[in-house]
Amino acid sequence: MSDKQQTIVEFKLPKMGESITEGTILNWLVAEGEHFNEGDTLVEVGTDKVDNEVPAPCAGELIEIKFQPKENVKIGEVIALINASEEVPSQSAAKKTSSEEKKKAPTTTESTSAKKKNTYTTSPQSTASTVSSSNQFTALKNQNGVARGEQRFFSPLVEKIAQEYHISYEELARIPATGNEDRLKKSDVFDYIEAGRPYQFSQTIIEREVGFKVPDLQLDKGKGKRVEMDRMRQMIADHMVFSKHTSPHVTAYVEADLTDLVNWRNANKASFLEETGQKLTFTPLFIEAVTRAIQDFPKINSSLDGNVIIEKEEINIGMATALPSGNLIVPVVKNADQKNLAELAEEVNALALKARENKLSSDETKGSTFTISNVGTFGSLMGTPIINQPEAAILATGIIKKRAEVMEHPEEDQIEIRHMMYLSLSFDHRIVDGFLAGSFLRRIADYMEEKR
Repeated sequence: MSDKQQTIVEFKLPKMGESITEGTILNWLVAEGEHFNEGDTLVEVGTDKVDNEVPAPCAGELIEIKFQPKENVKIGEVIALINASEEVPSQSAAKKTSSEEKKKAPTTTESTSAKKKNTYTTSPQSTASTVSSSNQFTALKNQNGVARGEQRFFSPLVEKIAQEYHISYEELARIPATGNEDRLKKSDVFDYIEAGRPYQFSQTIIEREVGFKVPDLQLDKGKGKRVEMDRMRQMIADHMVFSKHTSPHVTAYVEADLTDLVNWRNANKASFLEETGQKLTFTPLFIEAVTRAIQDFPKINSSLDGNVIIEKEEINIGMATALPSGNLIVPVVKNADQKNLAELAEEVNALALKARENKLSSDETKGSTFTISNVGTFGSLMGTPIINQPEAAILATGIIKKRAEVMEHPEEDQIEIRHMMYLSLSFDHRIVDGFLAGSFLRRIADYMEEKR
């Protein structure tokens, strides 16, 4: 090999797609001071669409790395300096390398295949060991996209796949990783999904510095008829688990005196049906009160995108509806703030009927910005519903029940029979604080209590 003139070359992050403006350094495959050939992979870069292996533009030596793993880089920025050389491996060396790789290929394939086959067939002890590697892993993340606690890093592509399949960060931490430095790859996630997500409902095993470990109790689940969940029930389960892992749930309660509302509805439901052709249930009345309260407290009508709160322009109210199968679906009343009571009643009745007949379109179940769950229809006194992601809160309305209440009057207090109902608001404490939640909830109750 003869010496060649060397040149310092700026190694820039190449363009990776029309809409991609930046990437995240995942892993350097060549260290400073190491030599490489043209076309060798120098670095792995993740974007929200795909993980990329970036090849060397020329042969040479890597003399300086300017961005470390987990750092974000703009397209076109210099990420390393290369001491370039025109030297290339001789043809005989290249052929030798090629033949050696071909010989190794079957062994590598067999090894990979065996690894995938055995990934999820571990014994209880080895499973506990695998899970404990993510001991203090939490769903909270810092600004660099790193999970607090264990500091395990997930690429933007892996996070995007997890979001699509409602996989929490805690569940991601349990998936065996085959990438460099124990990095989770896209193929690892899809292999895990194909295996049926065995760690989806696994108990988190916490191993503290003192050596304490939550025991695997091997609870007896009992014997009986085994009924596999249908696709809708599986989707509901995924969505609920994802919501609880994503949002720190807090619940606030108020009690509302609906005596005037109940009396007004009883006095007017016959004429309302005659004039509009629609039955007047409590649901449109509740939606009307909630919509007015949202207009007073617009931050409730929001969602979280990273560190940015999005206050929605539209007020679309989802109404949790039970299906004959026992499953739950949430049809959406779009632009509820632009509809009067008759229009709300018409749309609520139409959506409820379609839900019962399984005729809802996809568009009729999308786009909600706030959800109401009327647990009172099942006789429940109150409920603590799980937030319908990506919303900031969900309201549960309990049963309207007659009770003896002490009513204050100028002359004296009196005991009266009143129609009372509990309201509960589950809210995402990342977006909504207690004062806002309590004020909003009280305002809903005030609007419901107003004389019409």
